[in-house]
Amino acid sequence: MAVQTKIAGLGHYVPENIIKNQDLTQFMDTSDEWIQERTGIKERRYGAKHNETTTTMGAQAATMAIEKAGISKEDIDFIIFATLSPDYYFPGCGVLLQRELGITKTEIGALDIRNQCSGFIYGLSIADQFIKTGMYKNILLVGAEMHSMGLDFTTEGRGVTVIFGDGAGAAVLQPTEESGKGILTTHLHSDGTHAEELAFINPGSHGGYHLKDKDFGYPPENEPGGIFVTQKMVDDGQLFPNMNGQVVFKKAVVKFPEVIKEALEKTSLSSEDISLLVPHQANLRISAFVQRSLGLRDDQVFNNIQKYGNTTAASIPIALSEAFQEGRVKDGDLICLAAFGSGFTWGSALIRW
Repeated sequence: MAVQTKIAGLGHYVPENIIKNQDLTQFMDTSDEWIQERTGIKERRYGAKHNETTTTMGAQAATMAIEKAGISKEDIDFIIFATLSPDYYFPGCGVLLQRELGITKTEIGALDIRNQCSGFIYGLSIADQFIKTGMYKNILLVGAEMHSMGLDFTTEGRGVTVIFGDGAGAAVLQPTEESGKGILTTHLHSDGTHAEELAFINPGSHGGYHLKDKDFGYPPENEPGGIFVTQKMVDDGQLFPNMNGQVVFKKAVVKFPEVIKEALEKTSLSSEDISLLVPHQANLRISAFVQRSLGLRDDQVFNNIQKYGNTTAASIPIALSEAFQEGRVKDGDLICLAAFGSGFTWGSALIRW
């Protein structure tokens, strides 16, 4: 009998510190009405600066997922960690998570995923292949973000800063021979044409290659070093993420429904068959557009961006874990996951629970 991949356990963690829209008015020219109208966000969570990191939050979510899967952490035989806000530039969070969980003795492999908002979907697809080939039996997939440590809390940066929050989600993936159950299909895509329209460009190792029209104050060619971070980058506030919201929105509302329909066509199913769509929580307006495009009812879509903001790679596992806890995900349900984000990258997955 063919082996499929099932989600055996889910977990999520969000910091205690709640930041309401009104709280952000202390730092920038904005308002609760302005933020809600553009994003649907009412509040988000920020991690504690001195004792929480992307890895520690990921470990909290992972511990919950492992417990729900009914296994011990020593049973984990591979780690996949998706994030755009790692503890360090290198090494990645995968090995740090292994250390945090105290499972270094088994010396299992750890893979870091850099696909931003689509990171969990990409990780899910990778894990699916490993499970189906029999290479691993208990894969820990984590999506976690500590955005608050790298945002521009000024009026100039408000278009990005008001959107993002901190948190982590996790899943334990295992093989199943139960007919028709598990991951039915995954679909991954990318288009790097407009990569800089949603990007964290500096610090970086590009030396201005992709950005000839900008002056970053790089030293002359015959002077070694000094181009990773320059004083001009600091002075000009260039060490923050940037986003062309209009370009991202226009692309997202096309690719989101497109990749969902691709998955449905692959499995000979329709939008009416979807029990619950759990989209990446990018913007409530995008989710509403996708819902209308697919003709889905309100009860067929799960959104929690209102209280957590955009947690990038963590958004789908947090939402999926919450939906499961609330009884919105039941045995036999058809669950659709979809994401679009920086790169641009996008993807979808269909799961028969």
